[in-house]
Amino acid sequence: MTLSEELTWRGFVNQTTLKDITKLDTEKITFYWGVDPSATSMTIGNFAMAMMVRHFIDHGHKAVLLVGGATGMIGDPDGKTDERILKTPEEIARNKAGIAAQYKQIFAGKDFILVDNYDWFKKIGYLQFLREVGKHFSMTQLLDRDFVQKRIGEGGSGISYAEFSYSLIQGYDFLHLYRNNGVTMQVCGADQWGNSISGVDLIRKVEGAEAHIWSAPLVINRATGKKFGKSEEGAVWLDPTMTSPFKFYQFWLNVDDVGVIDYMKIYTLLTKEEIEQLEAETRAKPSERAAQKRLAFEVTALVHGAERAESVKRVSDVLFGRRLVSDLNEKELDDLAAEIPTAQAGANAIDMLLSLGFADSRSEALRLFKDGAVSVNGTKITEADESVAGPALIKKGKNSFGLIRKDS
Repeated sequence: MTLSEELTWRGFVNQTTLKDITKLDTEKITFYWGVDPSATSMTIGNFAMAMMVRHFIDHGHKAVLLVGGATGMIGDPDGKTDERILKTPEEIARNKAGIAAQYKQIFAGKDFILVDNYDWFKKIGYLQFLREVGKHFSMTQLLDRDFVQKRIGEGGSGISYAEFSYSLIQGYDFLHLYRNNGVTMQVCGADQWGNSISGVDLIRKVEGAEAHIWSAPLVINRATGKKFGKSEEGAVWLDPTMTSPFKFYQFWLNVDDVGVIDYMKIYTLLTKEEIEQLEAETRAKPSERAAQKRLAFEVTALVHGAERAESVKRVSDVLFGRRLVSDLNEKELDDLAAEIPTAQAGANAIDMLLSLGFADSRSEALRLFKDGAVSVNGTKITEADESVAGPALIKKGKNSFGLIRKDS
């Protein structure tokens, strides 16, 4: 499959300045993609773009990956209804290190150049920037931007000169990378189209040269119609300290049936044949959720490594009754203990229930046993004074789990 065919099939085609997208199949280009250090980690929204970048690289195009140390000092105002709170230099430095580390992890073994736009902006004086960049931008065009109109229109919160100038900063990034790295295309999400056009226009006006943009549509949750990538706890992060690998795996395991195949095309490297096979299996036996299970494993393996993916799969299988808790090693038990209430063995069942917070009183605990609402390792227990040896998985009702560790 050619790159243009791959991008089209996987759903990575939105707006582009290319008149013929098959140009990507015959001409090798140098392109760039950037992430601002607004946090120490990327989200799965960023990861969708990273997967698209992966396909460009795998088809022989050269990648320049940018950490926005300069743009991060201002913050992209597009899509924001209020002025951003400026981050401290220390926050930005910490966030840059986190994003750069994730670039290296996601694209390990791939050929790319890592750059930070602060490295060239720290050398540019204000008057120099106005003469070389600002002179080429029309205020009329900048004011016509949709997010600017919303911010300065009736009921808007207003916009600072700093945020208003963000588009010029990003435009200069493209010009600098064109001059110094031979970059002729920026790839971005649909929400970055306006900022990206600034670079195309600037290169045309200053260098008399042609540059292009390739944008991908934002990933939409097909079940809700809203932007994809939020869990009950909020954003789904790639950093394991911000979203644990277990919660990360569970997020993908629980995606909606209507969108799961689309998510597989975007977020995995599975082939067309493999995905079509999973689609057929899921359609024939939807209750088995074959597509969700494979999606959860593949994405977790890409982000956290195959060994970690196997581990969280085993932990997940314990909760769903597909594996015994005794099959888990100590590290996996620690992972499980981080996600569900935990108690030490050595007490009777009623005390265990109280310790786990599954009952507020002994009488409530006794009622749960009487109603057959408590099971240990898949077997219902009815005797309140029955002892429980660890490791064991206690389940109350349908969805409340607790872990009993070995008596220390």
